[in-house]
Amino acid sequence: MGHVGKIGTHVLLAFVALLVGRYLVIDMPFTPDTLLQAGLYALASLIVELMFRVERAPWRFVSASDHLRLFRSAFLTAATFMVITRFSHPGIDGGLRTVAGAALIQGTFLSALRVIRRSLHERQLLDSVLRLGPASMHPALPRLLIVGSAVEADAFLRAPAGLGERYTPIGVVSPMDRETGDELRGVCVLGAIADFDRVLARLRDSGLSPSAILFLTDSAMSTFGAERLGRLKTEGVRLLRRHGVVEMGAAASGPALREISLEELLSRPPVRLDPEPVRALVSGRRVLVTGAGGSIGSELCRQIAASGCAQLTMVDTSEYNLFHIDREIADSHPGLLRREVLCDVRDTARVTRVFAEMKPDIVFHAAALKHVTLVENHPCEGVRTNVLGTRNVAMAAKACGAAHLALISTDKAVAPTSVMGAAKRVAEAVARQYGGGGDMRVSIVRFGNVLGSAGSVVPIFQQQIARGGPVTLTDAAVERYFMTIPEAVQLVLRAVALSMIATDADEAGVLTLEMGEPVKIIDLAKRMIELQGLVPGRDIEIKITGLRPGEKLTETLLDVNEVARPKAPGIMEALRLSAAPVIADERLETLDALASEGDEAAVRAQLFDLVEDLRQVGPSKVVKIRAS
Repeated sequence: MGHVGKIGTHVLLAFVALLVGRYLVIDMPFTPDTLLQAGLYALASLIVELMFRVERAPWRFVSASDHLRLFRSAFLTAATFMVITRFSHPGIDGGLRTVAGAALIQGTFLSALRVIRRSLHERQLLDSVLRLGPASMHPALPRLLIVGSAVEADAFLRAPAGLGERYTPIGVVSPMDRETGDELRGVCVLGAIADFDRVLARLRDSGLSPSAILFLTDSAMSTFGAERLGRLKTEGVRLLRRHGVVEMGAAASGPALREISLEELLSRPPVRLDPEPVRALVSGRRVLVTGAGGSIGSELCRQIAASGCAQLTMVDTSEYNLFHIDREIADSHPGLLRREVLCDVRDTARVTRVFAEMKPDIVFHAAALKHVTLVENHPCEGVRTNVLGTRNVAMAAKACGAAHLALISTDKAVAPTSVMGAAKRVAEAVARQYGGGGDMRVSIVRFGNVLGSAGSVVPIFQQQIARGGPVTLTDAAVERYFMTIPEAVQLVLRAVALSMIATDADEAGVLTLEMGEPVKIIDLAKRMIELQGLVPGRDIEIKITGLRPGEKLTETLLDVNEVARPKAPGIMEALRLSAAPVIADERLETLDALASEGDEAAVRAQLFDLVEDLRQVGPSKVVKIRAS
């Protein structure tokens, strides 16, 4: 129904309301004068409608605030009618009582009309009128148990699309015991989370075992614990949650609910960062991502594409990975101008040509060799990719006029003991040397282990658990900082956004996530075993194998010559205590020559000599790199 039709309906209801109000108040037969008064009352209603446009609120989405506005409109109509009759009519039978009755009846009519319309829209009219008990269940749909407060559950149940007509809610489990017994849109609050096992047993005794459990918040999920969640998964219960802000690239037309990933069950509650600065940064700009097919690079591509970039160039040396991320972006963003480029960042000439052709405004350098043990065994390859590849990308980005370069680094670059960590520490310095001076800005972003990434401990533990164990780890005291892939990518994007709005006078530090306390790997292994409904040590053995070359017991986010300061909510910045040293071209050329010759011992020595210079606290004596 259009706005004109709604206004006409409201005016007609006002006309009828005065007639009914007059009849109820003074019980007299209708006269021509009565119809005149009803007509004036309808005119007053029309005036109020045109002034306040009550009809704009869609009837099928009516809420409590809409009902209050309807009654306000009714009483304003009565007041307007009183003003009109004072000047154009000698009076009204029944006086103020008739007008007050008409206002109440009009408001009731308007409210009832919308209640009926919304009930029809949600196909709940007959069920709501005839049902005497809680909501009936659709026998063909899986049963859904909702975990969350009454307010959160009510907001979820109010949206018909929230369930997607794929589940039948059978109850709510609330964090607050006082909400037990409440009924939310026909769905009962069965008990508190503390009594979850008892609630579940009662449902099973009644033949109503849930097929899925929906967690409305991270806090609700975290109160369950790995052992209980693992038991539920073993029993075949699906664990669900709604799509959140972190999943910026998710299609709006996709399902409202999704299964909770193992990484979410293992990690701490994720840090939430405001996505708007990132959208403002990327929107309308040409963006290039190296390592685009990897875990971090592919998520960067998803979120950048979802933020409305003008052009996305995806660079990777892996044909397989590049093919898959290109197909995914093509399917999810068919109108986006994109280009996939097979390119090894170690190939200087090829990198230069790609950047000159694509002319990116912003470059995200995620290409790197990151597996500590493999890089330790192949130091020349690690240096050629992580150090010299970074130099190639930074030089090409500056030469093509890019406004910003963001380097993805790691917490293993702090006080590095491995070739991988040392190479990334040198890469930080190399990238920084090409920024500043009012030209290209450079952001360095460090973060810890990423749950679910290629080479992560999680898939390794999964495979070991699946084949019955043992789960192997190098030392019971090993601990690491962990974050999820979307969380890591949010940090990278936000870091660039922060650097882009900084002034030239601002000192560029290394940005990192405030990641809470590190997690012991042995505790992670135990939780993963429990999440499969098994008992660590009894069903699955945990075996200690000893530290590998280059591996540390703990990682830190700050080095000896750095101090932390808050940069933004959830982000801190590591600033040097002294002027940042720079690396002479000659030393990089020597490192390149040694790596090309395959002299592993000399590469290690040269690499760690550079790291020692970079970690010094006093003034640098390293010769500056020539201008580029």
